[in-house]
Amino acid sequence: MVKNDFIELNEDVSASPLWNHDLAPTTIEQRTWTTWNIAALWIGMSVVITTYMLGGGFIAQGMTWWQAMLTILLGNCIVLIPMVLNAHAGTKYGISFPVLLRASFGTTGANIPAMLRAIVACGWFGIQTWIGGTAIDALLTAVWSGWAELGGGAVVAGNPLHTWISFFLFWGIQVVIILRGIEAIKHLESWAAPLLLLGGLVLLIWASSAAGDFGNILAGTSALQETRGNFWAIFPAALTASVGYWATLSLNIPDFTRFAKSQRSQMLGQALGLPLTMTAFAFIGVAVTSATVIIYGEAIADPVQLIQRFDNRFVILFAMIVIFVAQISTNMAANVVSPSNDFSNLNPKRISYVTGGLITAVIGIAMMPWQLMSSMGAYIFTWLIGYSGLMGAIGGILICDYWLIRKRRIELADLYKINGVYSYSGGFNWRAITALVLAIAPVVPGFLRAATTPGGQVAEPNVFDTLYTYAWFVTFSIAFLIYFVLMNNRFRKQVENAADAVYGVEVHDL
Repeated sequence: MVKNDFIELNEDVSASPLWNHDLAPTTIEQRTWTTWNIAALWIGMSVVITTYMLGGGFIAQGMTWWQAMLTILLGNCIVLIPMVLNAHAGTKYGISFPVLLRASFGTTGANIPAMLRAIVACGWFGIQTWIGGTAIDALLTAVWSGWAELGGGAVVAGNPLHTWISFFLFWGIQVVIILRGIEAIKHLESWAAPLLLLGGLVLLIWASSAAGDFGNILAGTSALQETRGNFWAIFPAALTASVGYWATLSLNIPDFTRFAKSQRSQMLGQALGLPLTMTAFAFIGVAVTSATVIIYGEAIADPVQLIQRFDNRFVILFAMIVIFVAQISTNMAANVVSPSNDFSNLNPKRISYVTGGLITAVIGIAMMPWQLMSSMGAYIFTWLIGYSGLMGAIGGILICDYWLIRKRRIELADLYKINGVYSYSGGFNWRAITALVLAIAPVVPGFLRAATTPGGQVAEPNVFDTLYTYAWFVTFSIAFLIYFVLMNNRFRKQVENAADAVYGVEVHDL
């Protein structure tokens, strides 16, 4: 069924083992997310402590403040392109990310990239939960001195007992939201966005006032440079890290845009919500950190540590609420929705969206996020760049398949059939898997070197280290080209025949 360029399922496939209520295509009536809802989603996900500290990480490596901001803006404009392209299928067909993967990787093979995406999301869930937990811990200590004395100062696994209590408290609150489903996330993001924007603005106004003026703040950013590096030597890795920051969402964005009212809503909402918010909040982080040098005589990059310097409990309480909402809104949307669907895709009849979310919450702890955030260098050069290579390869295959091979034409019902068009050979499209493996291979040596080097930066980079600094771009391009060649030679006719049978049109006439 076609209505306003929306495709609805016109065949009952609910008995298929590949179908459940959460993975089923959204109906037109369910597609209610407006431009504001999509923009608010990105505002809610972008305003978070890791974004606040991102620009400072680049400056610490040797960039100036404006170079760091341009790099972040450029990176987010670049990642917006695959974001909008992958979002199209979600809005048109009402399908989630793992279901879209079935068209290119096969009904069973889709689980391979889905699990790669899910594991990265679990890592991010753990990171954001740890940051949120430690933030609440620090702020509770500032409000009530007795909080730090809980357990008599006992230390568990290198961290105070009260920190672990805060961590698991924050974790438990998120589990409650997971149990409420996807609609809870829509409402959370919509009311959180204005509060987060207000909180960031208040912090910037305070910094500007306390430090004298804006000129002093910008002039003082040079004090944040821990080294004086050459911009063009730092830029490739910083740009890749900026792209990699949201490389995950550029894949699973259909999980949200399947609820969008129109293609215009998803495109405009993302364009307004992502690049500007990311750059603006990263700038706030840099400006306020620079202001702390003037105000306190030292750079305080962590907003939680900064807030602890205040002696007004009302201010601390307001800040605690903003930070709490920032971490919750980001984690729920960016790091729960996708893995929940991805885990559900493993066995749709037994694993629901909620069950998948609970699996995510448990694995997020098991990945020991306190280790992933051990240093800013390791965070940028190992974590962000490392997984961007995986996400780039999957993104290249998805975009090539949907836009070039299938020309935006998908047989919706066959996505849920074991013996349909997308079953390929035993449920696997070996061409997509081959493209994925070959695309990732060139950046693996560089990743291993970065992962075993303190701070993630190799002193004397070789050709593989250079490839690794461009990981997302390298894997995206290679996967795109290899997949196109393999599918174009063997499956082009099959795709044309399928499109002709379903839609009554010739692919080359589209």
